[in-house]
Amino acid sequence: MPGRDDSGERLPALGSRGQGWVIGQMLLIFLEGIVSYPAFGALPPSSLLGWLSFAAGVVLVAAGGWLVYRGIDALGPNLTAMPAPTSGAELVVTGPYGRIRHPIYAGVVLLAVGWASLVVSPPALVVALLLAAWLDLKSRREEAWLVERYPGYGAYRARTARFLPGVY
Repeated sequence: MPGRDDSGERLPALGSRGQGWVIGQMLLIFLEGIVSYPAFGALPPSSLLGWLSFAAGVVLVAAGGWLVYRGIDALGPNLTAMPAPTSGAELVVTGPYGRIRHPIYAGVVLLAVGWASLVVSPPALVVALLLAAWLDLKSRREEAWLVERYPGYGAYRARTARFLPGVY
């Protein structure tokens, strides 16, 4: 929610630029693929509930992919996989960053939840929720670095939601 000051300073850096946060994220994404593999045998769905889950998954995957694309496009040359900003990077507060502080992370969560729904895999949904928690912590650590680097970040954080406009 806008206005919350959830300091990530107490969270470990996991490397000079936060490499461990990226490694953890990649491992969880890989794990989502592994645990969802058995669900491929159940495709296409055989029940109405299965088809509704599949359809919801398609919508969430599309929305997540669009949000990731928009976030990457808005960052342009400022894009880095690491949570610590690079040395010549500028703070981007336009495009999707005008509404949420972490559109790429939000998009990745939508993709993961959508994938779990699409393949109708409860274990993949559990991993997607773990990934959401990991990205929430990663965003807090990232924001601690951003506050140090950009004088205007605190005001931006106060007026902009972390992942979901008007909610969180």
